[in-house]
Amino acid sequence: MIARTWRGWVRTEDRDAYVAYIRETGIAEYRATPGNLEAHLLTRDLDDGRTEVVTLSFWTSLDAVRAFAGDDVSTAVFYPEDDRWLVDRERTVTHHQVH
Repeated sequence: MIARTWRGWVRTEDRDAYVAYIRETGIAEYRATPGNLEAHLLTRDLDDGRTEVVTLSFWTSLDAVRAFAGDDVSTAVFYPEDDRWLVDRERTVTHHQVH
């Protein structure tokens, strides 16, 4: 099993709207992709007016991740309205083998 993580940051005042947006786009697309086992969205309010957002998904294999993310599985997948919400973001994702 493969765990895939990504991090981004939004203004805390935009947290709830961004969470709703990502549930409808990214999380829904993760869950609809064959080979996806689970997909979660985590948030953590910081002391500087930002909220850290983490997506955590579990996949049967890197081939299943490829079906979602494309050939370069290390590149993050973004959606049309992300620029509206994100004040910073990781451009790459991290993969871990789950034991």
